[in-house]
Amino acid sequence: MSDDKLFQLSKHKYINIETYRKNGTGIRTPVWFVVNQGLIYFRSDAKSGKVKRIRNNPHVKIAPCNMGGNVEGDWYDGKAKFSDSAESTIAYSLINKKYGLLTTFIRLFNKIRSTSPLVISLTLE
Repeated sequence: MSDDKLFQLSKHKYINIETYRKNGTGIRTPVWFVVNQGLIYFRSDAKSGKVKRIRNNPHVKIAPCNMGGNVEGDWYDGKAKFSDSAESTIAYSLINKKYGLLTTFIRLFNKIRSTSPLVISLTLE
């Protein structure tokens, strides 16, 4: 994985992750993320569409984007995997540090909705 690609991505607040339906149709979603030790981490609800699609097909594409999902750089091929509890703890801490007070609101919103967030790591291919 190119450190230069990770460095370029880390300058942004959002990445657009494209996951694939069983029929091959790509679905793009902007997400918060952090880069740590050569991996890209993001979190999502365990019942979300992107998590279901990743379970079926771990190949993804990612690109830096703005909050609305408008791409602001090159697309990269990647592979997703679900993080273990140790990785998740580190990723949550880094996400909280990067996004600050906004993460408190998201956690509150997740509690109200009774969601089960999990952490997914991405490697660039």
